[in-house]
Order: sequence, then C-alpha cells, then structure tokens
Amino acid sequence: MRNKWLPAAFLLTAAGWGANQFSSLLGAYQAELGLSEQAATGLLALYVAGLLPGLLLGGPLADRHGRRPVVFGAIVISAAATTALMAGVIAAPWLAVGRLLTGVSTGAVLAAGSAWVRDLSHPPFGTAVEDGVGARRAGVLLSMGFSVSGLVSALIAQWGPGPLVSAYLPHLVLCAAGLALAWACPETRPREVSRGPRRSGVRDPRFRRLVLPVAPWVFVGPTVAFGVLPGLVTADLPGFELVYAGVATLITPGFGAVVQPLARRVARRGERAPAVVGLLAIAAGLALAAIAVWWVLPGLALFADLLLGTGYGFAATFCLTVVGRIAAPSDLARLTAVFWAIAYIGFCTPFAVSLLATFVAPPVLLLALVGLALLTCAAVSARDQTDRDGQQRRRADHIQRLRDAGVL
Repeated sequence: MRNKWLPAAFLLTAAGWGANQFSSLLGAYQAELGLSEQAATGLLALYVAGLLPGLLLGGPLADRHGRRPVVFGAIVISAAATTALMAGVIAAPWLAVGRLLTGVSTGAVLAAGSAWVRDLSHPPFGTAVEDGVGARRAGVLLSMGFSVSGLVSALIAQWGPGPLVSAYLPHLVLCAAGLALAWACPETRPREVSRGPRRSGVRDPRFRRLVLPVAPWVFVGPTVAFGVLPGLVTADLPGFELVYAGVATLITPGFGAVVQPLARRVARRGERAPAVVGLLAIAAGLALAAIAVWWVLPGLALFADLLLGTGYGFAATFCLTVVGRIAAPSDLARLTAVFWAIAYIGFCTPFAVSLLATFVAPPVLLLALVGLALLTCAAVSARDQTDRDGQQRRRADHIQRLRDAGVL
C-alpha cells in the first residue's frame, strides 16, 4: 500500500472526533439535564484531567512497546468512553466517566498516533526527518475529526431522535472502521535505541524557548470559539443555539487544518515565523470576540472564530514541526506527548472564563487574553532576534580566529 500513513492517520481523525463531539452539546446538557454553566464547562475541562496521564503514559509506552498496540488500545477505550457518555442521559455521573476516559484515550492516541503517522510518512521507519510532513499530516487529520464532529453532533442533537444518545453514534462507527482499515499498518518503533549522550527532548533549548511558550495557546482559540462564544452571542438566535455551536466547532479547527500548508510556507521566512503569525491571529481573534460579546454580534463572532482557527493551525504546525526536529526517533512519541500535555492546558479556558465571569465581564477577560497573547508573541520574537544576533557574533568570531591563524 503506497500511503501506509493514511489508515493510521484516520485513527487520529477518530480520536479527534471523540475528543470534540461533546463540545457543541453543552447547551443541550444545560437545557435537558439542568446542568449549570460551570458544571458543563467543568466537564469540558475534566477531559484534560484524563488527557494528561494518557499523554504522559502513552508516549513512553509507544516508544518502549510500539506505536500500533498503544493506538489500537486507545481507540477501544475511546469507544468505551463514548458509550459512557451515551449513558449520561440515565445518570449524570456517567458523563464524568466518559469525559475522563475520552481524555485518557485521546492523550494516548495523540502521543503514539502522531509518532506513528510521522514514521509511516518517512520510510525507512524510525529515521529522523526535517521537513515536518508527517507532523503536518497528523495535525490535519486530527483537526478534521476535531472540527467535523462538533457540527455533526449539533445537527443530530438539534433535530435527531434521542439527541444525547444518537449524537454519539457516528463516533462508534468511525472507531470500528478505523481499526479495520489500520489493521494492516506495520509497527514502526525503532528496534535499536541509541544510548549515547545526546541533547534532545525537553532539555533541548529549542523546546524551552520555542515550544513551551507557544504550546498553551494551541487550544485557547478553539475552546473560546466553541466553549465560550456560543453561550454569549446567541441570545437573538432562539432554537439554533446548538447549530451555531456546531458551526463554530467546525470552522475554527477546520480552518486551522486548511491553513497548515500556508504555515509551512511562512516557515521559510524563519523558524519562529509561524509562531508569530499564529499568536497575532489568536490575539486579533480574541479582540474581535470581545467586541462580539459586548455587542452580541454572532456574525462577528464567527469571523473571530476564523482568526482563532488560523492561530490554532499555525501554532500547532509550528510546535509539531519543532518537536519533530528535536526528538530522536526513539523519543519522538514521548516528546510529542509532552507537547500535547502543555497544549491542552488551553482547553481549560472556558472553565476559567465561566468561574471568573462572576467577578469580571467576559469581554474584559477576553481582552486580558489578548494582552497575554501579544506578550508571548513579543517574547518569542525577541528570542528570535537574540538568537540571530548570537549566530552573527559567533560567525564573526570564527572568521576573526581564522584570520588570526593566517587561514584567511
């Protein structure tokens, strides 16, 4: 099979679908089950509590025992999590169980699946690559599931029978189909692991200077788009709140997937260029979102979602590409897991906004996020200039030493 990476990447789509199918249903749970806004967004954030152990265990397990078994096991857990969410209409505690299991399964798939797709994209398996094609493929297929699931779930919940049960059926179908399609994909874990000294992973300065400050912003944009804005701008759209939330869930991560090839071209202008563009887009989107909330403008909020999606796509592509360059083949899944663990801190944004909204108006909170995004952008840009200056000084010193030695 020529595109061996595609069935494995489809499992990332299934994982992304399972991760976000719940998000556009927050309004339905508040209306049907009487959940408060804090409880609904708390369930959204509870997913992160399961995601972190899934990531931090899934990465090392994939490097030690193989990508394939970890991904397959995680997809089975993802299907079980969806079944628990379906049972939530009978007993609300099942929603917490489902969200926790969804986090665990998604974390494991993100860690092992991203490495698996990258390996399959660059045979011979386990070799290091610099162009980031595998990282972008993983990001695009994940974003597809992440975006489409919200709209499909919302449409089913808006007009389908047994909405809080039937909305989850597509994910079960995707899990079964994905496992069947990926069954023939080979294992790619490197058989021989170099134990010599190396400077990689979280100790690499590029991870601390580039990935660490940008990663939390990856999911700030999408979660504001589908976890914050729909509840604040749909007062004039009675009966279409779920559909609006589904559209927001579609266009934000969906547009993030569309712009990822553009992020690659922007990267030719400098390694940090995609991060700068992404953070500026997130800041602009949050500023427009604040205006949309203040004046209750759902159309403007959707335009803000496009900018937030652009920022998501650029930031995710930037971080995954840098991680792919830093990590040794035997450490790729582990370092990918660390990146996603940091990135998913942004998934708690709606919960934080709902808690702070008691004391501070939501538009003010959104403007505060604008300021933080711009500060992060300034810090990344300043380090870029510092690195360039340092490289120029080292080059000049080297030339001077050659002249002193009479070589030049």
